Amino acid sequence: MILNKNIAISESGFIFNPMTGDSFSANPVGKDILQWMREEKTSDEIVGQLQQKYKVDTAVAEKDLYDFMMMLKTYQLVQEDEQA
Repeated sequence: MILNKNIAISESGFIFNPMTGDSFSANPVGKDILQWMREEKTSDEIVGQLQQKYKVDTAVAEKDLYDFMMMLKTYQLVQEDEQA
């Protein structure tokens, strides 16, 4: 999945969707995931970053990423990657 290009994200983790007018707050982990998505890192790279930065095992990092991605999808902040 890729983050919609029109989504605004502040340094503090505030997320704004101008298409719907909705706004959200992300915790530090969510803010990091969003940043890595903006950098076009793959899911595997993001899992590796989570493991390294937060000292968690693979299962925890994968679950956290999956849960966060499903939330982003629910709120229409991401779209399916056309290359996947």
